[in-house]
Amino acid sequence: MRLPYVPNPPPTSTAEDAAIVSRIEARRAPHPLQSLDLTLLHSPTVADGWNTFLGAIRTKTSLSADVREIAISRVAVCNKAWYEWKHHAPLAVQAGVSQAALEVVKTEGALDGTDRPQGLSEKLWAVLLYADEMTRNVQVKDETFALVKSRFNDQEVVEITATIASYNCVSRFLVALDVGERNGTGPDEVSAH
Repeated sequence: MRLPYVPNPPPTSTAEDAAIVSRIEARRAPHPLQSLDLTLLHSPTVADGWNTFLGAIRTKTSLSADVREIAISRVAVCNKAWYEWKHHAPLAVQAGVSQAALEVVKTEGALDGTDRPQGLSEKLWAVLLYADEMTRNVQVKDETFALVKSRFNDQEVVEITATIASYNCVSRFLVALDVGERNGTGPDEVSAH
């Protein structure tokens, strides 16, 4: 970590800061605050906005867990954000993403959109290609967008796009500050256990 983590429990000097810490703790419950939280809390107002925004992305969209977690996991691989991978790849497995599909997600080079690998549904393949292009190129090919649009409704397209975009923000923050001290470690083996 390039900055020290704030102590846990985080010290607060105002009622507003205490309320921010309480909101973050409530979203994380029953788990403790994470290294990411203890980094963000150097700026309580940023931590509060982050908590609200990422809380909505993680828990309030209409996306199925497999779609959400495969998108987040792909962003983690593209950006070498192994702290993010460590947290989200197991959630993808819990959501029903097969080990074979996870191996495709772990491909570190750009995905070739021509042939869908076995073990990936058309929906998950579309999400992977979309996440790959949004993360690597920002601009998405018309064919890739058409594939996503043919598998998801407008609300889902917005939510998938927001999920990929927001986790690009998360991964860039994690990697720049080396949160969780995972830079350079690569993806761990992930199982449902």
